[in-house]
Amino acid sequence: MNNRITSLFEIEYPIIQAGMIWCSGWRLAAAVSNAGGLGLIGAGSMTPEVLEEHITKCKAATNRPFGVNVPLIYQYVEKQFEIMVRHGVKLVFTSAGNPAKYTTWLKEFGFTVVHVVASARSAVKCEQAGVDAVVAEGFEAGGHNGREETTTFTLIPLVRKSVQIPLIAAGGVATGRGMLAAMVLGADGVQVGSRFAASEESSAHQAFKQKITEVKEGDTMLSLKRLIPVRLIRNAFFQQVSDSENRGAGLEELQQLLGKGRARLGMFDGNTEEGELEIGQVAAMIDRVQPAGEIVKEMIEEYDIARKEITQ
Repeated sequence: MNNRITSLFEIEYPIIQAGMIWCSGWRLAAAVSNAGGLGLIGAGSMTPEVLEEHITKCKAATNRPFGVNVPLIYQYVEKQFEIMVRHGVKLVFTSAGNPAKYTTWLKEFGFTVVHVVASARSAVKCEQAGVDAVVAEGFEAGGHNGREETTTFTLIPLVRKSVQIPLIAAGGVATGRGMLAAMVLGADGVQVGSRFAASEESSAHQAFKQKITEVKEGDTMLSLKRLIPVRLIRNAFFQQVSDSENRGAGLEELQQLLGKGRARLGMFDGNTEEGELEIGQVAAMIDRVQPAGEIVKEMIEEYDIARKEITQ
């Protein structure tokens, strides 16, 4: 498959593995890249020292392109960029912040820059800032989400109409048929999170992976909308938040309830009741833990079958 995304990243298939905190370590990134997609190390839960370790190990595990996802609001953002420069990793996906703040500097160092957006308005700002591509993420996605609550099927054509740069669809994409649907709507590629979170190479706790395979339709919902919207699996922590919000809890009380390390507690340490379990709606379609390479292979095979079906 050759298109603007495969050419931009020098990869075989336009499948990008999302840079998810506590899930996207070097093993997952290397496995996806080796399978022909683009693996990303999720730096949003890493100190600079940990990121450097993961980059070093990823470079040893694959000779194919990989990148790093860096939330721009993260306290170590500049140190993480410096580490990437030092190790020659010049492909960065930025999120959770203003792309204009760092894009010019990153481009001066030869980076390919991709920014994650939740609206066409933000995509236009990214194009004006000089990014090379955007990830348009619908509110079906797991983890932190846009306040607009725009679905992927609505968002992709809106963004495609608004910008000329390459477009990657995210949110609710876990299969080859979903990939084809996104590309028919105008995407050049897809970013996949939830299905890779449940892969064998994911750094998530086995208990979280198992929980993903048990999710049914309606088992995830947006939560903490007054702080920053995040899609979570319903569990004891989610219910605590819901009860607090329903009785009118203030921002300070909600922040105290969230505390620190809640996402690590759930996804990395495996406390599936008291921790945050960030996953997308599409988890209802995931019924087993698989090797990442097998996931890529299945998606491409299903994509090819579905494409033939609609052209017959």
